[in-house]
Amino acid sequence: MIVTVGNTKGGVGKTTVALNIAIARALAGRDVWLIDGDRQGTAQMAISIRGDRVPGIACSTYPDGQVLRGQLQQQAKKYEDIVIDAGGRDSTALRAALTLTDVLVVPFQPRSFDVWALAQIASLVDEAREVGGNLRAFAMLNCADPGETSTDNAEAAEAVADYPQVALLPTPLRRRKAYANAAGQGLSVLEFKPADPKARDELTALVDMLFNLN
Repeated sequence: MIVTVGNTKGGVGKTTVALNIAIARALAGRDVWLIDGDRQGTAQMAISIRGDRVPGIACSTYPDGQVLRGQLQQQAKKYEDIVIDAGGRDSTALRAALTLTDVLVVPFQPRSFDVWALAQIASLVDEAREVGGNLRAFAMLNCADPGETSTDNAEAAEAVADYPQVALLPTPLRRRKAYANAAGQGLSVLEFKPADPKARDELTALVDMLFNLN
């Protein structure tokens, strides 16, 4: 399965989400390939910091769309799961990934600028679907307010309804230090010590939903 974590808006936490998904699948015994499609190379850096920890994660950096497409077409069958961290802009890498992806995950935070950016990603989803394939696109609240009754969370979630190209996942990742602390060591919150049970439960729910879509 190929999962792209992407948004045309920067600063929404794409790399952290992609890293956590990739490691979660590796911990589940899957053969995983993480592709860094951002020129900043943050995902590749995180894997480098991870070093020789088990499980190991194969990671490649392809910020150029043509190269990403070619490598993905050639190498995809070698892996059970592929997670692509696309850059935070309308890039050739993002567009190439969308034409070959099974599932697009669009992290967005509960703030106006992030919600407004959904219009652009919705347009890219339309274009990718015209090319062919069976792209399924989902928005997910990232760094959501911890409170269960947050007005900002609710309003941001409701705004997704304005973009029928993208469905809202009911599995937000909330604003917790564990995500940043773990990512800074190239780890998932499923590995990080001391454990944050709430962060672990959130990530497990997200990954379970993504890889068990009907």
